[in-house]
Amino acid sequence: MEVILLERVEKLGAIGDVVKVKNGFARNFLLPNGKALRANEANRKVFEANRERIEAQNAERRAAAQKDAGTVDGARIQLIRQASSTGQLYGSVSARDLSEALEVQGHKIAKNQIVLDKPIKTIGMQDVKIALHPEVSVTIRINVARSPEEAELQAQGKDVMAEMFERDNAGFTEDYDPNAEPGATAETQADTGGDGEASSEA
Repeated sequence: MEVILLERVEKLGAIGDVVKVKNGFARNFLLPNGKALRANEANRKVFEANRERIEAQNAERRAAAQKDAGTVDGARIQLIRQASSTGQLYGSVSARDLSEALEVQGHKIAKNQIVLDKPIKTIGMQDVKIALHPEVSVTIRINVARSPEEAELQAQGKDVMAEMFERDNAGFTEDYDPNAEPGATAETQADTGGDGEASSEA
């Protein structure tokens, strides 16, 4: 289907561009959200007659978004969630969770402005894009942890999961046999002990 864009749409085009898109994308997203018109002769005339007003309204919205961008850009959100020992969350962090957390900080961001390809399902630091306007976007930093202490470590740049993995591995090696000769294995030590007993009996 061919449509006339009423605002800039990422990877498609700018205001007034006539672009070809999949029917489902047009019917389910572009047309109902007022982002485009079907590209027929009647709509072309309507668009051209209103082009100046549409572009002026877009410029106003862009200016407002740029003003908001100054306060939202670089915002940091800390979320404490329950997670397994491997760092997998029991549940996930969605765009709605982020929208609510931003509102607590005084930022009015709709969940559909949060560009989250998929929900966050592990602890750690993550950058998330916020589309304040089709031509204005900012990035916020999300810190998901199991405790405020863990969040603080992650904020300092420490990889909590990697450190935990190293600790687990270190514990495993120590439990294995702290008195083992360098390079020796349990099997070879057992064999040596067996030979010693056999020779003393002889």
